[in-house]
Amino acid sequence: MAIGETLTQLEAVVNDRLAAGDAGASYVASLAAKGRGKIAQKLGEEATETIIAALTEDDAALTGEAADLIFHLTILLADRGLGWDAVAAELGRRHGTSGHAEKASRPQ
Repeated sequence: MAIGETLTQLEAVVNDRLAAGDAGASYVASLAAKGRGKIAQKLGEEATETIIAALTEDDAALTGEAADLIFHLTILLADRGLGWDAVAAELGRRHGTSGHAEKASRPQ
């Protein structure tokens, strides 16, 4: 499955679980029930685990942690009413712009 299809499918599942709101049956719903701060905290934990895997573990471990990171980012985006289309649009807006130039153009 292509990455776009995978992210679209993941986003749909996350949105369905959030809408159902059944914290007893869904990890996504149970995490969301704890609030956005808890979702963000979990995303941070997954980011740290991804960094550790990149520096000390094999490719399979890094791939697994990257998947966890993307999963939890999808939950956070959905909790804010955003999705991968918004992220893709921002990436598209930045395309063709130097990373240094893009960063310099951000408000301080």
